[in-house]
Amino acid sequence: MVAIIKTEKLTKSYGSHRGIVDVDLEVQQGEVFGFLGPNGAGKTTTIRVILDLIRPTGGKAFVFGIDSTVDPVAIHRRVGYLPGEFTLYDKLTGGETLEYFANLRGGIDRTYQTSLIERFDLDPSRKFKEYSKGNKQKVGLVVALQHKPDLLILDEPTSGLDPLVQQTFFAVLREAVAEDRTVFFSSHVLSEAEKACDRVAIIRDGKIVMVDRVDALRDLAAHQVELRFTGPVPAAEFEKIPGVTGVVAEDHVLRMHVAGPIAPVVKAAARFELADFVSREPNLEETFLAQYGQSSVEVANHGH
Repeated sequence: MVAIIKTEKLTKSYGSHRGIVDVDLEVQQGEVFGFLGPNGAGKTTTIRVILDLIRPTGGKAFVFGIDSTVDPVAIHRRVGYLPGEFTLYDKLTGGETLEYFANLRGGIDRTYQTSLIERFDLDPSRKFKEYSKGNKQKVGLVVALQHKPDLLILDEPTSGLDPLVQQTFFAVLREAVAEDRTVFFSSHVLSEAEKACDRVAIIRDGKIVMVDRVDALRDLAAHQVELRFTGPVPAAEFEKIPGVTGVVAEDHVLRMHVAGPIAPVVKAAARFELADFVSREPNLEETFLAQYGQSSVEVANHGH
C-alpha cells in the first residue's frame, strides 16, 4: 500500500530560526492524521515543504508516491489545501471567490458546493473584506473541500470557527474519510485531535517526538484518582505501588496520580473499607503537559 504522504528525514533550516529537523511521517489512505504541537513548533513549515511551497534543506517528501520537488503540479491537482494564514480578493464576494477557484480547477460538483455553503452557514453575497475571521475561514474551507480532493491538507482549520461550525467541519471530514479520501490537519488544540483523528504526530521544537494512535496518547498521562475511605486512610499502602505519585491524604480522602495501568490501585483499594472511588481520565492537553513538561504550557492556554 502506497502511503499518501511520506517524509524521509525532512529538514528545513532558516539559519538561526528554528525550522524542522529529520521529520519522518507516513500517512495512509483513508485516515485522519493529526499534526499536533505548540505554535512555532514547525507544523506550517512541514506542510509547506510537503506541498513544495518551500524547498527542503535536506530529506524528501512524497505525496501519492510522487517526489514533491519533481512534480508538484500533479500533487496539487489532487489536494485541497487550507493555509494557516491566507488573504483573498477583498473586492470579490464569497460566492465569486468560490466560483473563481472552481473555474480554476474545473469539474466541480455544484450541488456539493452548494451543500457546503449551506452547512457552513456562509452568506456568499458579502464581499470578502466584510467577513469576520470565522467567515473568511469558512470560505477557505469550502475552497479546499469543494472539488472533493483525494487529500485534504489543513493548517489549523478550526481557527476562528464557532463550536457549531466546528462540529459541521468534523462531520465533513468523516464523510471524506468514508469515501476513502485522506485528511492531514495541524492543530495546537489537543481536544480537536481527540474528536477527529485516527493517529497523531506530535512535533516540538522542529522534531517529531511521538507518532501513535490517539487512544495511546491517553495512556501516557496520569489518571487522577480519589479514594474515599470509611475508616483510617492507608496512604503508605498506595505510595509503594509502581506508577503512583503525589499521594495526598486529607481527612478520609486519598488523592493520587496513577500513570499506566490502574488495576493495582483498584486491587489495593478493595482491601480496605472503601466508600467511594473516583478516577478521572486526562485529556490530551494534560497528557501533553505530563509528557513534555511545563514549557509546553502555551498549548493548554492557547485558544481557550
